[in-house]
Amino acid sequence: MDIYFCLRQPLEMVDSKRMKTSSNFQWLLSSFILLCLMNQVNSQKKGAPHDLKCITNNLKVWDCSWKAPSGRDTLYEVCIENRFNSCYRSEKTNTKIPALLPGDHEISINPIHNHSSISKFILNEENISLIPDTPEILNLTADFSTSALHIKWNDKGSAFPHHSNVTWQIEILRKKKMEIVTLMTHNTTLNGKDTLHHWSWTSDMPLECVTHYVRMRCYIDDLHFSGHKEWSDWSPVKNISWSPDYQPKVFPEDKVVLVGSDVTVCCVIQEKVILAQFGKEKCSLIHLDGENVAIKIYNISVSPTSGTNVVFTTDTNLVGTVIFAGYPPDIPQKLNCETRDLKEIICTWNPGRPTGLLGPHNTSYTLFESFSGKNVTFKRAEDPADISYQLFFQMIPNWEIYNFTLNARNPLGQSESTILVNITKRAVYPHTPTSFKVKDTNSTAVSLSWYLQGNFAKMHLLCQVEITKSNSVQELRNVTVKGVEDSSYFVVVGKLSPYTNYTFRIRCSTETFWKWSSWTIEKQHLTTEAIPSKGPDTWREWSSDGKNLIIYWKPLPINEANGRILSYNVSCSSDEETQSLSEIPDRQHKAEIQLDKNDYIISVVAKNSVGSSPPSKIASMEIPNEDDLKIEQAVGMGNGIFLSWNYDPNMTCDYVIKWCNSSRPGPCLMDWKKVPSNSTEAVIESDQFRPGVRYNFFLYGCRNQGYQLLRSIMGYIEELAPIVAPNFTVEDTSADSILVKWEDIPVEELRGFLRGYLFYFGKGERGTSKMRGLGPETGHSDIKVKNITDISQKTLKIADLQGKTSYRLVLRAYTDGGIGPEKSMYVVTKENSVGLIIAILIPVAVAVIVGVVTSILCYRKREWIKETFYPDIPNPENCKALQFQKSVCEGNSALTLEMNPCTPNNVEVLETRTVVPKIEDTEIVSPVAEHPEDSSEAEPENHVVVSYCPPIIEEEIPNPVADEAGGTSQVIYIDVQSMYQPQAKPEEQENDPVGGSGYKPQMHLPVSSPVEDGTAEDDLDDTAGYRPQANVSTWHLVSPDSPRSTDSNSEVVSFGSPCSINSRQFLLPPKDEDSPKSTGGGWSFTNFFQNKPND
Repeated sequence: MDIYFCLRQPLEMVDSKRMKTSSNFQWLLSSFILLCLMNQVNSQKKGAPHDLKCITNNLKVWDCSWKAPSGRDTLYEVCIENRFNSCYRSEKTNTKIPALLPGDHEISINPIHNHSSISKFILNEENISLIPDTPEILNLTADFSTSALHIKWNDKGSAFPHHSNVTWQIEILRKKKMEIVTLMTHNTTLNGKDTLHHWSWTSDMPLECVTHYVRMRCYIDDLHFSGHKEWSDWSPVKNISWSPDYQPKVFPEDKVVLVGSDVTVCCVIQEKVILAQFGKEKCSLIHLDGENVAIKIYNISVSPTSGTNVVFTTDTNLVGTVIFAGYPPDIPQKLNCETRDLKEIICTWNPGRPTGLLGPHNTSYTLFESFSGKNVTFKRAEDPADISYQLFFQMIPNWEIYNFTLNARNPLGQSESTILVNITKRAVYPHTPTSFKVKDTNSTAVSLSWYLQGNFAKMHLLCQVEITKSNSVQELRNVTVKGVEDSSYFVVVGKLSPYTNYTFRIRCSTETFWKWSSWTIEKQHLTTEAIPSKGPDTWREWSSDGKNLIIYWKPLPINEANGRILSYNVSCSSDEETQSLSEIPDRQHKAEIQLDKNDYIISVVAKNSVGSSPPSKIASMEIPNEDDLKIEQAVGMGNGIFLSWNYDPNMTCDYVIKWCNSSRPGPCLMDWKKVPSNSTEAVIESDQFRPGVRYNFFLYGCRNQGYQLLRSIMGYIEELAPIVAPNFTVEDTSADSILVKWEDIPVEELRGFLRGYLFYFGKGERGTSKMRGLGPETGHSDIKVKNITDISQKTLKIADLQGKTSYRLVLRAYTDGGIGPEKSMYVVTKENSVGLIIAILIPVAVAVIVGVVTSILCYRKREWIKETFYPDIPNPENCKALQFQKSVCEGNSALTLEMNPCTPNNVEVLETRTVVPKIEDTEIVSPVAEHPEDSSEAEPENHVVVSYCPPIIEEEIPNPVADEAGGTSQVIYIDVQSMYQPQAKPEEQENDPVGGSGYKPQMHLPVSSPVEDGTAEDDLDDTAGYRPQANVSTWHLVSPDSPRSTDSNSEVVSFGSPCSINSRQFLLPPKDEDSPKSTGGGWSFTNFFQNKPND
């Protein structure tokens, strides 16, 4: 109310002075705030209560408190408006009022000494806080063996008006430092009464290791209360500690824990621990109060039988404990309770999963019967290998129904299994019968006796007899006998076969059947003999000469002989007489009688020690066939062969199927089978049948006591591939064909019906691998195969072959069982003469045609060929300059053409060959010699020296040697008329032209000139006469036959002329850029076209 007044007065001031300046407004606002603060301070000074707060602890009473100035002898009156007699006086600043109904309530607090300072408050349940009373722990105990804390407290539920949910928080602390270990929550319900609550907590650390503290608080959730709900205060702390002695201890001691759990082990000791080990593993230390330490072991595995050691090491001592890790007992499986003698109940079970705990920690079992209240404890054997999980419970007289519970317990837990049994109906398992005996009654029955332990006087026994024949299946027969107490039992077993070896054994159960007892030991017994029940199976065959009849019979099977056959009697009878043979011993199963072609009846009788069998009769007559029988083929299926025939009403006796092995050489091994006359098919089976063996089958029909051959069949039980290849040879070969012939494969090696031959042929040499593998799978495209399906064919001609070629031939036979092995040979075809002649004639004809065409072309182009490959070349032998006097040429002296240094003269060359020019012996002086007086040395007397100066073309050729001399040389071509004229003067020689078509020398004399004249070369090119055919630069400057110059500055120059007989130069120059190019094709090729004259 004071605050409302303070706010109303400044608002009016603001309205009245709204039009004032802003500075005045700020001043008024500051004054207003100051005025309110002063007013509030003044009201507090006057003693007005404020800050009213209310809480409740039980929802019945509200505890309200307010703030007021402290003072002496202050009395407050608290009144609740609109409520009769609702004023309360209190000397303190708090008071308790009954809980108000939901809604707003006006509360006034009036200090009695100051009526002007009354405070009024609006109070609602929503403003009330529910804070429960601080809980109290009534009792805190510890179970040190299990490390469990047990707490007990009272919820004081009677203080609350209705049911409420309560949440308790319990805080566990540890060590002197009050470290929080866990904060647990426990939920209960207030029911209007004081209730004691118990709560337990198991510590992961043994309680002996460290002091544990406990405190708690609560929170009440009342659905009818709409105010604030808060936690109560924490209760006073209580603790649990263990008083250690002076001896070091390790906790827990010999602890059994669950596999996979975490374990904390601590050591309470007065000295420092330096090492802790779990088994062989070192562990880190956790320090506790004082010198106490602990270790944490995580995910512990199954311990060995003796447990796992935990050792703490100090400087002077070792302390430790043992941890056993295992599993709680599994639920007993396959619990079964039964009796064997109706005196004692045996309960057996399977313990299930091994616990891994032995000795005192092993699982203990207790069998409890709920109806009688009796129990039996399981005692283990000392040797674990001999342990048998079973308990014996003595039966109660006249008690049939039992309810058993089997409890299994070990330190980690317990389990149980229950069974309800009616012992007389579904739980009798008799003992094994003893004293089992077998005695003869007659040839087809025996008596069995045995002893059975147990009191079965009030019920019947069901016994089962097992009868086993030799090499036969077992037969079970059930018999019912009346039960007695500890007595013998007797039963007769009939319908047995005489003279048969049997094996007997027996087992028993109750008539209500629960389980059979175990079988007795087996007893073998041979029944007595009886008369043979049937005569032997007989057949007859006429001998090859048709005079004797051979009678065959089969030994009687054991079930028909009824004893050991001693002998056989054979007799034959007709309308006129009866003939008997002497007794035939058992080992002989045939007899031979000489008879004529009349009809006889043959009888065969078997005898044993008891008597004779009925006679077996067969007629001797054989009915001939009207038509010739064809031999048929058949293949078996499985272990037999199937034969069928058409029904014939004339066959009145039976059918006989005879067979024998036709693959073996020698006599046919015979067997037969009789079929009733109304049959049209039969399956012939025999242990003697073998795959790949040919058998002959004969079907006989009996008509009017005579047998007629109806069918003849040869067949195989199973066809196989031949084991050998056909033997074949080559009958004839030609240049393009081969004729092959082969032989039949023997029956015993064929092993099936021959279906054809496979003939392979292809090119191949002996020792090569080209045709080692044959058949479609090889993939050789050049190998050809012929399939010969006509088995009567024994020859094959292979055509379209190549002559003088090696072929490999392979022959294989095949049946429906497969392809047999191969046999091969190599054959070379003959040489083809026509082809050889053609091969020779064709190259010869081609060579002749090519030669003729070439000759024609060469003849027609002979001029062109001569000009191209062999132009006219002067013959050095016709050179006139080399012709000398006969006297000189015919002399004995050596003739040498020598070039002496001389001054060149004019050489006259005769242009016309008809006139022989005169050769003068002229001494030629070389223009290069600076001293003409230096001549060559005189030759010997017998040596004629002919001086020759080569013709010189009128051109100037530079020469390093001639440059010093400054001489000039010229060769002038003139006609034949100028040869005999006097020598011209040097001046005239210079004016003579060089051109002409006369003879040209074959070399350029290296003449030096001090001044090069370029016109000489041009004039030389214009000449149309013969050109020298050798380059001067390629001549040898020194000839071994020429004299040497006496020139001191250079060697004696002696040129070998192409016209000289001592010349070593070719007339045709080499091909280079400076010399004229020849059009010839080469020296060796031109020699081929050369036609040398005999000059």
